[in-house]
Amino acid sequence: MAGRKTSARKGARKGARKAARGSARPAKRAKKSKTAKRLSAAAHRQSRKPAAAKATRKTPAISKGLDLPAGVKIKAALKPGFGEILTREALEFVVGLERKFGARRRELLANRAERQKRLDRGEKPDFLAETAKVRDGDWTVSPLPKDLLDRRVEITGPTDRKMVINALNCGASVYMPDFEDANTPTWDNLIEGQINLRDAIRRTITFEDPSSGKHYKLNDKTAVMIARPRGWHLPEAHVLVDGKPMSGSIFDFGLYFFHNAKELLARGSGPYFYLPKMESHLEARLWNDIFVEAQSKLGVKRGSIKATVLIETILAAFEMDEILYELREHSAGLNCGRWDYIYSFIKKFAEDPGCMLPDRGQVTMTSHFLRSYSLHLIKTCHRRNVHAMGGMAAQIPIKDDPVANEAALGKVRADKEREAGDGHDGTWVAHPGLVPIAKDVFDRLMPEANQIARKRQDVHVTAADLLQVPTGTITEAGLRQNINVGIGYIEAWLRGLGCVPLYNLMEDAATAEISRAQVWQQIRHKAKLSGDGQAVDLPLCRKIIGEELDKTKAMVGAARFGKGRYKEAAKLFRDMIEAKRFPEFLTLPAYDWILAHE
Repeated sequence: MAGRKTSARKGARKGARKAARGSARPAKRAKKSKTAKRLSAAAHRQSRKPAAAKATRKTPAISKGLDLPAGVKIKAALKPGFGEILTREALEFVVGLERKFGARRRELLANRAERQKRLDRGEKPDFLAETAKVRDGDWTVSPLPKDLLDRRVEITGPTDRKMVINALNCGASVYMPDFEDANTPTWDNLIEGQINLRDAIRRTITFEDPSSGKHYKLNDKTAVMIARPRGWHLPEAHVLVDGKPMSGSIFDFGLYFFHNAKELLARGSGPYFYLPKMESHLEARLWNDIFVEAQSKLGVKRGSIKATVLIETILAAFEMDEILYELREHSAGLNCGRWDYIYSFIKKFAEDPGCMLPDRGQVTMTSHFLRSYSLHLIKTCHRRNVHAMGGMAAQIPIKDDPVANEAALGKVRADKEREAGDGHDGTWVAHPGLVPIAKDVFDRLMPEANQIARKRQDVHVTAADLLQVPTGTITEAGLRQNINVGIGYIEAWLRGLGCVPLYNLMEDAATAEISRAQVWQQIRHKAKLSGDGQAVDLPLCRKIIGEELDKTKAMVGAARFGKGRYKEAAKLFRDMIEAKRFPEFLTLPAYDWILAHE
């Protein structure tokens, strides 16, 4: 990244924007190939500020509607109530963080790109020699606040008003309002989400369902809130600081912290966060420095922030101790972000034909590399006296099929029994209907608030364990599922929905990333389908895309299909699997599309 010529960057940006635009007309093959090449050139571009800025030029700036700090522009609509979040003081706070830490973020993203080049050449990760003293030390993290000691069931979801109320009321220990993988980062979603969380914290939130007339309000007892900002790679292109889009991570964190930190502490809780997509302890160090600065600027006691890091990249799995160490004053543990972790494994080793995974459905937490990762996380966290959180159960109760429903719930129960039995201190669910099942398992197998006392000194995980590729088959059914689910999720994302039920599973960006990444890798290495041995290539995938679109149209109806974004989603999916170089994040070109069409 660093040192590329300006003309090369402009060409990459142009290609990414072009790839992100949907089109109802089928493109010529030559044009599609050119678009795919341009998209692949943009795949390694981490800092996308100029591209995002240009994508919003058609939207009038609302600078006149707000009291903005010098050097700041906002290019989006100012709706009623938005000014209560985008106050002069709040913007000065987040912009101050951006100006102080933005350059470090961009440097770390450049480091990611350089590391990826080495991985593409065959390098494999290992535990860092230079941080051995950290791993061998006897340090522990700071004590946890009382309301974070018992986290046996956590529910995640987007930040729309009804969801916030239902999630806080559902009986889970924790609710993670998500500005990341379960959220399409439209301007309205982001600012309305901040409004909803502000109101929920102050217990003034209510909702009147216009379709049913039902009134929603908070119960007396609600879940603890742990908010998730966007990952380091995502920009906030609606807000320009000194002519450049700011970090989405800092924007989400900063607004939430500014408006709610003192209120949360006054109510006996605190500003708690989930941190996604990190790849190194240096990225955790950046978060810690931001926490220190934020607390100092607002006069909040240092150490009030508590953050749980999602270990959802293969590289972070080798730096668990180091990540906890960097955040030890602010740490609330680690979490097994299993779906993103699987995606990261594909992405980081995409150029290695020996690292192709079997069908997504065959890659379960009982696979050796995933079970090793889970056990290693438990041992690492418990040694440092902090929580080791389990992964997501994405199943949705199936109301019209009791047999299928019991089979799905049986899988959830077995997964949670494995987690609790291994020593996890809690788990994730995506649907309120799964809360009782997960809670029953952890109540039965974990009678105390947590299992931190179980040190798991019997666990000894090596680099080879974490890198062992699972065996299995690549089937036409699995290929079709990847294409169907990938396009289905992207279609919802382009309509502003970042979390969508598909085929009795709650899908978010992580599973869509797995879908398109597997197809790209299979094409890249000419994978053979089990059974007839047919090669996975572009003609086959283009044919299946057309067939799966026809199936979807028949299922949802011509009217719904026509009003949706299926053609645009299919084009984006096709461009990504045709790219010469692996496009790192689906959400980057999709975000450009959102910016161009808001």
